[in-house]
Amino acid sequence: MSIKILLADDHPLTRSGIAEFVRREPTFELVAEAENGVEAWNLIQKLSPDVALLDIRMPEMDGVTVAQHVKSSELPTAVLMLTSYDAQQYVIASLRAGAHGFVLKTVSPKELITAISTVAKGGLYLDPEVASVMGDKEFVPEQLSAREREVLLLAAKGLSSKEVARQLFISERTVQTHLASIYDKLGSRNKTEALLLALKYGVVTLEELLEN
Repeated sequence: MSIKILLADDHPLTRSGIAEFVRREPTFELVAEAENGVEAWNLIQKLSPDVALLDIRMPEMDGVTVAQHVKSSELPTAVLMLTSYDAQQYVIASLRAGAHGFVLKTVSPKELITAISTVAKGGLYLDPEVASVMGDKEFVPEQLSAREREVLLLAAKGLSSKEVARQLFISERTVQTHLASIYDKLGSRNKTEALLLALKYGVVTLEELLEN
């Protein structure tokens, strides 16, 4: 079953190049293209693609705002930011807005395939080059246990609580207890924020997240 993708970028040459790449990948289906944020949001509501591949800076509505609309609407679409900007504020704003991933336009074709496939199944993906902007440690969070780190990494890869429980040979209720403890220790409200803060504070590494 193919992954349905919407692509939004206001630069025609960039958009056409990415679109051509997506069309060539047999597991992907490009269902629509948009040249601004308003058009992207309207198409997302109409088509409910599996993944919305969005530029951050677009006319009429930026990618972060589109991501916020998707999150508020509870549509099944996963948002993946594809941008030239790796500043920390863009990464944090994107993930807090509900984006499932953040990749730079310098990403390799192989990594882009991995990123799209990861967010399509509910996982989180950060471009390896983005790791350098996540190093500002404002405070040292309470230490996560080895089991909590395992639960966080598996959940970040898109596994449900039931699937995490099965893989770790523990109950689903225990997984949920671990997640609640993780959120409390990191000062986060959900899985996305927990992963963002865990990366920022060095609780987990990007290499661990990207391991198969």
